[in-house]
Amino acid sequence: MKQLHQILKKPLITEKTNEQKEVGQVVAFEVALDANKIEIKQAVEKAFDVKVKNVNTVLVAGKRKRVGRNFGKRSNWKKAYVTLADGDIDFFGV
Repeated sequence: MKQLHQILKKPLITEKTNEQKEVGQVVAFEVALDANKIEIKQAVEKAFDVKVKNVNTVLVAGKRKRVGRNFGKRSNWKKAYVTLADGDIDFFGV
């Protein structure tokens, strides 16, 4: 298994993910492109000491961007929605 910091890159904290966290015990993470659902589940359980019920993943396509007269493309990235069985993850420690 890969290291935790190689699988879980960062938590996604947006209005949508905060609402999902309050309603359905779902937290979102940006994860490595080659990480699978089993690795993500094990990494979240080990890092935050919670029980994971379900993991859904989404591949987010990078956008085309223009700088002057040149075109470029942002990298693709992977998002994971993790449903918790019980417990709560507190990212801010408040």
